Amino acid sequence: MKIIEDVKLDFDDVLIRPKRSFLTSRADVDLYRKFIFPHSPRTIECVPVMAANMDTTGSMKMADALSQRGCITCLHKHYAINEYVEYFEKEGSNNDLVFYSTGTSCNDLDKMEEVFTRLDRSLNICVDVANGYTEQFVKTLSLIRERHPDVIIMAGNVVTPEMVEELVLHGGVDVVKIGIGSGSVCTTRLKAGVGYPQLSAVMECADAAHGVNAHICSDGGCKTPADVCKAFGANTDFVMLGGMLAGSDCCEGEWEYEFRCLHRQKEFWQPFDPSTGNGKRKTALKFYGMSSKEAMDKHNGGVANYRTSEGKCVRIPYKGTTDEVISDILGGLRSVGTYIGAGSIKDFGKKTTFIRVNNTHNTVYEKS
Repeated sequence: MKIIEDVKLDFDDVLIRPKRSFLTSRADVDLYRKFIFPHSPRTIECVPVMAANMDTTGSMKMADALSQRGCITCLHKHYAINEYVEYFEKEGSNNDLVFYSTGTSCNDLDKMEEVFTRLDRSLNICVDVANGYTEQFVKTLSLIRERHPDVIIMAGNVVTPEMVEELVLHGGVDVVKIGIGSGSVCTTRLKAGVGYPQLSAVMECADAAHGVNAHICSDGGCKTPADVCKAFGANTDFVMLGGMLAGSDCCEGEWEYEFRCLHRQKEFWQPFDPSTGNGKRKTALKFYGMSSKEAMDKHNGGVANYRTSEGKCVRIPYKGTTDEVISDILGGLRSVGTYIGAGSIKDFGKKTTFIRVNNTHNTVYEKS
């Protein structure tokens, strides 16, 4: 048994200190960045914010909406092969900003190969597992890299520098996904006691990745646009969002609706009755972690008897259009750029100074 004594920090533990700036407007902050990767010859120029590959947020509608803003979507892995092929063959789809997601089971990898064969080309890949620390994970990544030398591979999740270097140097990974237990509907820290405060994980893993010319993606822990700003300030290259995009109109899954009624010339809304047919609107989304009982019941026929659910299910009120939600996030990034004098998102890590705090903001009007 060993105890690491130094304190590790989360997004709520810090604020960004403002600095003198020569920028005159938020419009002066460039959120696009061109990425060169250590293993893939491909490049991407994008706004490095991406939708998580959950079966609610990682939808094809989400990909269409976010690509209009230059952002990335990691599609969830539960579409049928024909759906993937039809989507990626669609005229006008921005395939550089859409990643194909896979697990590491034989079924997942066979499905991926079938999609690539049907398309007659390879797609950029997000290889997603809950525990990125196993030897088998590294071996599987190495085999994927050998078979698809040109693709951009993003993989994880891990939270420590030595494993970042392992995935890059021996797994052939270009972008390492950082975060264990920090997601809004993840309960790994409650069930297994495993995790790492996200801000410290990002800072330490970014240093390791950049030392071997690779990149990281901060996955989990962002509740507000300020947290996204802090993640980039901590030197992440990409930020992956699930809960922050959940409840926007491009999400898939189980929606609750209400419908419009007229009574004595007055309009009101009440819970949706399918028999009425017309005038319905979204009110809430069922949102759950991909290791939750709900996800495993839906996709795997239940929770296997050797494991436990490591996710929870919540009800997310409807947030409006995906474009409105992402606009708010990107607006926050432009704003912090002007506060720290960073004219491009690539400079956020160089320009950011964090200060430790007891409270990040005034909560007097927040609901208890």
